[in-house]
Amino acid sequence: MQLTIKGRNIDITPALRQHAEKKIGKLVRFFAPEAPVDGQVVLRIQGDEHVAEVTISINGLLLRGEEESSDMYASIDGVVEKLERQIHKYKTRITRKIRGEKPYLPSDKQEVQVKDQVVRTKRFQSKPMPLEEAIMQMELLGHDFFVFRNADNDEVNVLYKRRDGRYGLLEPEGAV
Repeated sequence: MQLTIKGRNIDITPALRQHAEKKIGKLVRFFAPEAPVDGQVVLRIQGDEHVAEVTISINGLLLRGEEESSDMYASIDGVVEKLERQIHKYKTRITRKIRGEKPYLPSDKQEVQVKDQVVRTKRFQSKPMPLEEAIMQMELLGHDFFVFRNADNDEVNVLYKRRDGRYGLLEPEGAV
């Protein structure tokens, strides 16, 4: 596993780096040895909170977790536990994605259960617009996210409001 550890408002001590590498390295056991696994860890202090964000990329599949507590070591432990729960919950789908298998066709019962979870479908027109207009539209609607066609690259993007009040932008990467 290639692991990148960065710190914001915190110095990454050798002990902290070793703890993060050890804990996050344990997640590799869930994946095939030949699978290329990349991980990014961002450790930051925000007020009194110690926040650990982990993003793991494996064959185009992204796993992401975030945990905050009053202790950075506890935050790292907590985010690893969250990621383990995600992996266990979606183990079959993750395994198939990593192996490149086609997704299974759900039985009628499973399909009904999935459809019951989707409580609303909304359709909308997506005219190309600049990012600034998308931010304005999202704020006017009072939503936490906004799907739009970016006028700069003519691709569908998702704009979202982060917990810190700033914005995040999701852009597709490469051909699917």
